[in-house]
Amino acid sequence: MLRRVGVGLLLSAVVALPAAAAGSPPAWPAPKDPMARTRLAGLVPEVNEHLQYHVHSHLDIFVNGKHVEVPAGIGIDTTDKAVQQGPLADGSIAYGGITKCPDVCISPLHTHAHLGVLHTETSKRVPNKLGQFFVEWGVRLDRHCLGRYCKNVRVYVNGKKHAGDPRGILLANGTEIAVVVGTPPKTIPKRFPKNATL
Repeated sequence: MLRRVGVGLLLSAVVALPAAAAGSPPAWPAPKDPMARTRLAGLVPEVNEHLQYHVHSHLDIFVNGKHVEVPAGIGIDTTDKAVQQGPLADGSIAYGGITKCPDVCISPLHTHAHLGVLHTETSKRVPNKLGQFFVEWGVRLDRHCLGRYCKNVRVYVNGKKHAGDPRGILLANGTEIAVVVGTPPKTIPKRFPKNATL
């Protein structure tokens, strides 16, 4: 009986905690249903990577000055055995090297690593949009909100404030996008980072 009471109290305490503890940035993991979310974003999943049209944009997210990680594996079925994975220098895992999955396993818009690089890899020269990426990620983004944060949300493209709907931002090669909630970081990123290769 004591054990049940202890577990009940523990569950009550966990349920009472806010989604992100005060002062810590939110954690938005890669979704468990990447191919369904790819379709929801209006994209067509593939069985392998296509590199005929291959561009990289970079996404930084800050909540009250703290950097929020963009997870690895968004738009990739990381459970498929044909998806290769390996450790990065910081110990995190990156995904890719997909030559042929038995079923669809990769979106033309995805992340290989947790470095904020948004990859568009497709056989057609069609740029993707920031809104499609956030649909794939399962995180709300619109003119007023990022996730559950619906006050003081600003978006910057190459260091300049973006006034329109952020969902329509084209993911052009070398574009640096920063979504800022609340207190901004000391510096708004203006350029695609040189060290963001994956």
